[in-house]
Amino acid sequence: MKLTTLRGAATRAAVLLGAAATGIAVLSVPAAAEGTILGAGAPGAAKDRYIVKLKDNPGALQTTSADKARRYGGAVRHRLDVINGFSVTMTEQQARRLAADPDVEYVQQAVQMAAVDTQTNPPNWGDDRIDQRDLPLNGAYTYPTNAGQGAHVYVLDTGINAGHSDFTGRIAAGYDFVDGDSNPSDCQGHGTHVAGSAAGTRYGVAKKATIHAVRVLDCQGSGSSDDIIAGINWVKNNAVKPAVVNYSIGCRQRCTDPATDNAVKALIASGVQFVMAAGNSTDDACGYSPQYVTEGVTVGNSTRTDARSSSSNYGSCLDIWAPGTDIVSASHTSSTGTATMTGTSMASPHVAGAAAVYLAQNPGATPAQVRDALVTNASTNKLSGIGTGSPNRLLYTAFMNGGSPDPDPDPEPTGCSGTNGANHTINDNATVESSIAIASTCGTASSSATVTVGIVHTYIGDLVVSLIAPDGSAYTLHNRTGSSADNINQTYTVNLSSETAAGTWKLRVQDVATNDTGYLDTWTLDTKATTGGGTPGTCAPATNGTNVTIYDNATAESPISLSCSGTASATSKVDVSIQHTFRGDLVIDLVAPDGTAYRLKNSSTSDSADNVIGTATVNLSSESRAGTWKLRVQDIATNDTGYIDSWTLTT
Repeated sequence: MKLTTLRGAATRAAVLLGAAATGIAVLSVPAAAEGTILGAGAPGAAKDRYIVKLKDNPGALQTTSADKARRYGGAVRHRLDVINGFSVTMTEQQARRLAADPDVEYVQQAVQMAAVDTQTNPPNWGDDRIDQRDLPLNGAYTYPTNAGQGAHVYVLDTGINAGHSDFTGRIAAGYDFVDGDSNPSDCQGHGTHVAGSAAGTRYGVAKKATIHAVRVLDCQGSGSSDDIIAGINWVKNNAVKPAVVNYSIGCRQRCTDPATDNAVKALIASGVQFVMAAGNSTDDACGYSPQYVTEGVTVGNSTRTDARSSSSNYGSCLDIWAPGTDIVSASHTSSTGTATMTGTSMASPHVAGAAAVYLAQNPGATPAQVRDALVTNASTNKLSGIGTGSPNRLLYTAFMNGGSPDPDPDPEPTGCSGTNGANHTINDNATVESSIAIASTCGTASSSATVTVGIVHTYIGDLVVSLIAPDGSAYTLHNRTGSSADNINQTYTVNLSSETAAGTWKLRVQDVATNDTGYLDTWTLDTKATTGGGTPGTCAPATNGTNVTIYDNATAESPISLSCSGTASATSKVDVSIQHTFRGDLVIDLVAPDGTAYRLKNSSTSDSADNVIGTATVNLSSESRAGTWKLRVQDIATNDTGYIDSWTLTT
């Protein structure tokens, strides 16, 4: 849901006090000052409910929340120390006056959020998929004996059917922020299903973890953002660690919600892992709050054929994919009932459960360490149709119980050529693919690139062999020639001069007939591209996730310090996440350690869209990497403000 800032006058005209005809002087009194409400009147706005962020002043929250609410005619709903603020019920006019209070940083209208949509259909397969690298499924789920024992899973959702046999003896204290009591029972079903996938005895990943229900959504699966933040606040103050939160909730449309973002960041900073569904809008997850929060783990929905579900959100804000289509889990209707649902809501708890298993084995791990363990050990290049910018990483849990490393890993690319020697079986009437990653420092591929292929297969006339570029373009190498001859051992010269070398290339082998099978033994790609002027492979991407406020007609800067040697690349990347209404007000530069500014975005009076989220490629080959780099954001107009959420520099 997109939150917008109203543009317009902030004060009213003077009010004249009535005067009698006797000549008593007419007094002019200024109207009460009014401020701006973030997200006022936006789609999904919750009527007369507001979230108030106070300016940082330790200890002031207890004494000011009720006082502030009463002073402006409202009533406090929740104290939200997770963001140093509170939520309040009041009229829009009262909220505008509160927004002008000198102790208030901002007032934001609460928004309605919802459980990610679901649909019904047949049987469970998700657990079976995540403990093996490749299809077909082997009909078993192998997990470590501790299975999450000692870890705590907090489910922010519609509540949980605590009487279900899948949770026997493992339900612990929770809270209901819809009804305001300590009985977070489920009258909708979504939360029970999610809990079963994360930690159910029969259906779950972390079969021995302790489960806590935090009800923030009603019987229709909807809830207000202030209740959701109150739930996050409760977890922060009451979490038994090691702990992980599953958040299968999202805006109904693109949205920016600074209050929820800040609450999530504060919870993670307190040491609680936060796993969230990417959403089901067939859209870039970077347009949704809090899914773009980089400190969390954002999960996409994969199908039983290792494809992106057609409804799943995608993009660079995703961290990982997990099964989320036709997932069987516990139902809220009885103590033994089941339900089948589809959505990123069902994918997220698989990852939350895996996080709980990891935390049970590594109770001192930080949220970043848990995220990195799951992402690094994920199965790579198994998924198809994942969308632009999405990581090709599928949840894999067997590394926690002695599982093997990925037989077809996506290695850190270090040059402009590569070899993949992992064997891939070629079955009748089937397709297999094998991947090679080319370094980001490589430029344009050559018109005389070479592909060397080693395939063991009888009757090679059954085969079609193609090279697939990172942009999806296919180059046919072998098209059913060779008749009854066996095996392909050949080097092909291919004109790839229209392709950027950097990225993941695939060799695709299709068997289009019956009676003959074999395997892809090895292949090598040499793009013969030149590097872009940097020192490849010596400087990891660096991120600054600290929020920096962007005021009207002011400049904000966020620094990143690098200690890497060598020169930067001609294809350096700057990933930016800026939350700001009317982004045309903004001028954005990358400032090098020597003071040189590289323009990333100019202002535009016609660009009224909100937020700047994207990646810029910059030629920094004349710059040394080492030193302090800055993202400089200039607001050159009035009435719209925002903040730098995070940025990443890859040199």
